[in-house]
Amino acid sequence: MYVIAVYDIGEKRVGKILKLFRRYLNWIQNSVFEGEITEVKLLELKGKARCIMEMETDSIIIFKSRQEKWLEKEIVGIEPNELGNIL
Repeated sequence: MYVIAVYDIGEKRVGKILKLFRRYLNWIQNSVFEGEITEVKLLELKGKARCIMEMETDSIIIFKSRQEKWLEKEIVGIEPNELGNIL
């Protein structure tokens, strides 16, 4: 499945969440990630995120689609973090 994930995490925990999300998805900008992920990996990501989060103040929103081709993405201005192959 293809997901777009955004988070609003307290300042003390944001670094840990950033590192966690980078292991599973592509960083787009600030607190926004996207990419292909399996259902199992997504459950794993959410479980690990819950261990870091303060459930009373922090939040993660995940938008799901079967495939990237079902989403239309428009970028106005520069693309802050172009996706590409990293060797």
